[in-house]
Amino acid sequence: MSKNAVLNELSRITLPDGGDLVSRDLVRAVTVEGGLVRFVIEAPDSDLARKLEPQRAAAEAAVAALDWVESVSAVLTAHGPAPQKAPPQLKIGGHPKPQAGPAPVVGVDRIIAVGSGKGGVGKSTVSANLAVAMAREGRRVGLLDADIYGPSIPRMMGLSDRPKSPDGERIEPLHAHGVTFMSIGLMMDEGKPVIWRGPMLMGALQQMLGQTNWGQLDTLIVDLPPGTGDVQLTLCQRFNLSGAIIVSTPQDVALIDARKALGMFQTLKTPILGLIENMSLYICPNCGHEAHLFGHGGVAAEAERLGLPFLASLPIDLATREGGDDGVPIAAGEGPMAEGYRRLARRFIDGGMG
Repeated sequence: MSKNAVLNELSRITLPDGGDLVSRDLVRAVTVEGGLVRFVIEAPDSDLARKLEPQRAAAEAAVAALDWVESVSAVLTAHGPAPQKAPPQLKIGGHPKPQAGPAPVVGVDRIIAVGSGKGGVGKSTVSANLAVAMAREGRRVGLLDADIYGPSIPRMMGLSDRPKSPDGERIEPLHAHGVTFMSIGLMMDEGKPVIWRGPMLMGALQQMLGQTNWGQLDTLIVDLPPGTGDVQLTLCQRFNLSGAIIVSTPQDVALIDARKALGMFQTLKTPILGLIENMSLYICPNCGHEAHLFGHGGVAAEAERLGLPFLASLPIDLATREGGDDGVPIAAGEGPMAEGYRRLARRFIDGGMG
């Protein structure tokens, strides 16, 4: 009966927004030990708890007024929010999963690899601008940065947000300049090197291609690392490639390595769609003089010798470099370089490869 008497008194304590302590179910842990009474007033959140101090004092005074009560302890607390379940963690770079043979990528009509024999020839610049140019021509385009050790596509596309994974399996890619893109650089801390052995590289590529939610794409462009290593082998052997583009500068040193990249794709039965000569000339912005800093025509001659299409000759251009650094590819704007990439994109689209 003593506990009921306490609850009866507490039911008389009204709340600012209606009801009373008992009807609103805010009273907890009522204990009566002789003349000693303890109870807790538990608010649903900390904001309401701060407003209920007058009600706590009134409740304590009301119970203390009972003739049999000697001492009262009323504690005001708040019911904290329910602990949120941690989102599932996506791990990138595990060992590759077993696979029977080359597989398509869900939702992707064709995959074009952009490779080079050596680094520094502008392969990533060509990949990013070709993707943007195709998107401006109305194609649904994806771009995968598979240069695991030196990912540069996030900087060139102007976004570095970490992709979300709602279930710890599927990866939601980013979107910029009309292009859907994904890069290992988005999954790693900026400035942190990727120190992986071959199987981890292969597993990462398999994940980024197979687990990314690409949607429906006409073309997925894959920016490969330079050389002829594990990433190239994995891409060619595990996925259905429509073909490969080789980017090289004109000088002999670059062409020696470009021939190795060509040989690799031919050995792996990947069609060569053509060659691009980058940094073919420099045009002085002041006087218009043309200088062939790395030689000229070497890639075109190599394409003719091999009976392969020569796709484009692209100059060294300051605005192209600035656009890449600023996250706005030159193909996203107007001008001679943007028009050059537009023509290159049309060549693929009109030929049924874009």
